[in-house]
Amino acid sequence: MSLDNATIRRIATLARIEVPAAELEAAAAKLSGILSWIEQLREVNTDNVTPMSGGTDLKLPWRADIVTEGGQPDQVLANAPEAHGGFFVVPKVVE
Repeated sequence: MSLDNATIRRIATLARIEVPAAELEAAAAKLSGILSWIEQLREVNTDNVTPMSGGTDLKLPWRADIVTEGGQPDQVLANAPEAHGGFFVVPKVVE
């Protein structure tokens, strides 16, 4: 698939990127190459290929949900820029 300069300008506008006029031809060649590669991938027969969500079928082990080192608000708030009443103080963002 060959792309012209008008199509490249339209794609650049949709992607909200600036492509200088001097680089339109190079961008067209690169995108045309990518699209032709995608067309080659469409020719591959994947009828008997099972879809997969990752590279392996490994399951992550579960760990016990145990609370540790809790009840230390002074240590938790020690690095806070500002704290009040056991809570972090943050700037007001909504009027």
